[in-house]
Amino acid sequence: MLKNRRSGKAIQVDGYSDFLFLNRDVLPKVAVHYDAMFKCLAKKYNKCHKEPLPSVMTPHTMRHTFCTRMANAGMNPKALQYIMGHSNIIMTLNYYAHATFHSAQEEMDRLEAKTEINVVNTEKTEAAA
Repeated sequence: MLKNRRSGKAIQVDGYSDFLFLNRDVLPKVAVHYDAMFKCLAKKYNKCHKEPLPSVMTPHTMRHTFCTRMANAGMNPKALQYIMGHSNIIMTLNYYAHATFHSAQEEMDRLEAKTEINVVNTEKTEAAA
């Protein structure tokens, strides 16, 4: 793919080169390009769907949503930390993985059900002995 570029010379920025996403001037795309693309995609989505996306929607809010949903689904926190690229688990758990009353209630229900299963299995084991 890189060989098929118009310009044969590689652009270097802070020691990085071989950028995949370039603008019309064959320069690496920057944050403002991605924000504009994202707003355009959100606008197209809202045209085709009855329930629009929230008005304050950025790639970063999607990152927060992804991390929160993975944490609420029970993903291993260390694996989530790795995927998110955080050097510290505190960043993953305190700033990205948002708990809600609903998620806390589900977790309590899950633990209660697990405890009930363990009690039943213990009673069966004792009765068989």
